[in-house]
This record gives sequence, structure tokens and C-alpha cells, in this order.
Amino acid sequence: MEAVTFDSAGYFSSVAGAWDVVRKNRILLSGLVIFTALCLITILAPFIAPHDPAEQDLENRFAPPSLTYPFGTDQFGRCVFSRIVYGGQVSLAIAVISTIVCVLIGIFVGLYAGYYRRLDGALMRTTDIFLAFPSIVLALPIIAIIGPTPLGIILAIVLPGWAKFARVIRVSTLSVKSSGFVESAKAVGASDTHILFRHILPNCYGPIIEIATLGLGAKIITITSLGFLGLGVQPPTPEWGTMINQGLTLLDRAPMIALSAGSMIVLFVLATNLIGSELRSIIDPRSEMIAI
Repeated sequence: MEAVTFDSAGYFSSVAGAWDVVRKNRILLSGLVIFTALCLITILAPFIAPHDPAEQDLENRFAPPSLTYPFGTDQFGRCVFSRIVYGGQVSLAIAVISTIVCVLIGIFVGLYAGYYRRLDGALMRTTDIFLAFPSIVLALPIIAIIGPTPLGIILAIVLPGWAKFARVIRVSTLSVKSSGFVESAKAVGASDTHILFRHILPNCYGPIIEIATLGLGAKIITITSLGFLGLGVQPPTPEWGTMINQGLTLLDRAPMIALSAGSMIVLFVLATNLIGSELRSIIDPRSEMIAI
């Protein structure tokens, strides 16, 4: 498989060349198409949804799919399709914000742990503590203290989530810091900060891209899991996990509530997994998949 190279600043050396590689990789292209379509659907929800997601029409409870209600209605007469479209906004926004915060924390912890031996032990032991607990176990008390608000959910995801990013970035830093160009930068008197962020970090972009993309899908699963347990964004705000929870008891009368929400989650996670795995193999064909 053709590799995409980076210049000294860490960017693709040729945008046209990168697009050519993406175009030839059908798996990556499929993932990008699915991901882009889902993002556009949620972003353009006000223009796509035929109804207000919170609007109730008790006379049309459990209406079957039709042109007016593409996925039918729920027990309150609300349009299921509109709630699915709007529900993605909440899940996607929280997933993106929490992933960005996890990556930033992971970059700083991983870089400094890998570069400074005196900090490595303390930082990695702290990282191991967070890795020892399942993320959902740490999320539950945070939600209980702060409440099932978007901020509470983000904190519940970020607190245990940054450790995986830090561990991977530390490994990449250890492999890069002994390179000749790093030694040359030290020889000419470059500061540690300059070396870390201008020489080492750009050479860690491959792992960062992969874990960020795969982590985005993992965050969606965590968010919807909290919603399924009743700890996510509370009704009447639409959210995929909450809709699955509500739809399970209504499978015989309105199966589209749970099925449509579950399908959106599957598609989103599938797209991020396809993009993450293929981008990693394109950037560095010799590397193996990093498990998240």
C-alpha cells in the first residue's frame, strides 16, 4: 500500500497525492462517505427534520412510517425520524469535544513522560491507575456528582479516557527522541519545548490520527451507553442511547425507535473504525493496529 509522507511541519507533503491515495482506498473512502453523511445529517437537522423533535401529537401515537412521519411516531406522537436526526447533534458534539480534550491531555502527558525520564515513572503510574478502571466505573460517580448534563458527561468521558492516548503517544515519543534529527536539534541548542513540539510531535501524528479517530467511535458508544442507563442527556432532549432505552419496551408497537437509533450508532462506529485503521496503514504501512 502506498504511504503518505509528511513534511517537516507534519502535514501531508502533497494534498493531491493524499487525495489520490484516499480515492484508491475503497475502505477508507467508504468510511469517509458514511462519516461525512452522518455529520451532515446531524448538522443540517433543522433543514432535514420534518418536525420539531419535541412536538407531541397524541392523536398520532404509534403512527406507522409514512411520508409525514418517515420512521413513524413514538408513544407521545413525536416524529421518530426528527428525533434521530437531532439526537445525533448531542452525541456527536460531546464525542468530538471529549476526544479533542483527551488528545490534548494525552499529547502533553505522553510527550513529557517519553522525553523526560525523571517524569516518566510518576506520569505513567498515574496513567496506569486510570487504565486499571473500566471507563464506565469512573463515569458513574462523576455523573452522580455533577449530574447528567453535557458538561458532566464530557468530564466523565475525559477523566478515564486520556490515559489511553497518553500511553500510545509516550511509546511514539520514546521511539522518536533517539532519532538523528532530534540529536541534531539538541546539538544546535534547540530548547526542549521546540524539540518536543516541532520535531517529535509531528512524527507522532500517525498514532494520534488513529487513536483519535477510533476514540471518536468509542466515545459515541460510551455516550449512548450512559444514555441507555438513564445517565445521559435527559428527555425530552433526543439522544440515541436514551431512545434505545425507551424503544426497547415498545418494540412490538414502534420498533423503529430502537432500531433506527441503534443503526445510527453502528454506522457511526463502523465509519470511524474504517477511517482510523486505514489512515494508520496509509501513513505507516509497517505499523500494526494500535488497540484502543
